[in-house]
Amino acid sequence: MFTGIVTDIGTIRQVERRGDARVVIDTAYDTGSVDLGASIACSGVCLTVVDKGPGWFAVDVSGETIARTADQWREGRRLNLERALRLGEELGGHIVTGHVDGVATVAAIAPDGDSLRVDFALPPALAPFVAPKGSVTIDGVSLTVNRVEDQAEATRFGVNIIPHTQGATTLGDLRAGDSVNVEIDVLARYLQRMEQYRVRPR
Repeated sequence: MFTGIVTDIGTIRQVERRGDARVVIDTAYDTGSVDLGASIACSGVCLTVVDKGPGWFAVDVSGETIARTADQWREGRRLNLERALRLGEELGGHIVTGHVDGVATVAAIAPDGDSLRVDFALPPALAPFVAPKGSVTIDGVSLTVNRVEDQAEATRFGVNIIPHTQGATTLGDLRAGDSVNVEIDVLARYLQRMEQYRVRPR
């Protein structure tokens, strides 16, 4: 479990293609304190540490994960990193599972004071789960949804990215047309399941 509060920006050093992709990520984390088998969210994707050394760790990324996430599994790509939440730690963002629900596209970016106003085009299947003033995770970053517009071609939602978040995550580098990982609020998932169960034929 995670909170969507990024604590490091890692860089993919190497991608080795085999059955799964072995991805080596450079990090500022003290990897001596990272156990093999530990979970680290990599731009919102919960992955298991399978190897490590000073200043780096490695994860295996399945073909299924590559197919269902943004175009990020390449050498030189920067990733938002978050270690798993420990019992008793501050929950600074919102509850994040590290299970990506889909990929959105950056539709527009504009300055808004010192912040950036970023609009995303959302896949239709995820549109019901994004609401104004609700929470959403973009590339592993917990954000508040400011507005939602249901349009004929797609649903668009917007967030504001403050200067701190621009500098502490990769979101300050976003450009129109970029793809990003989206995780909806876990509470919305349960509400959908409850509604499906309530209306199903008996």
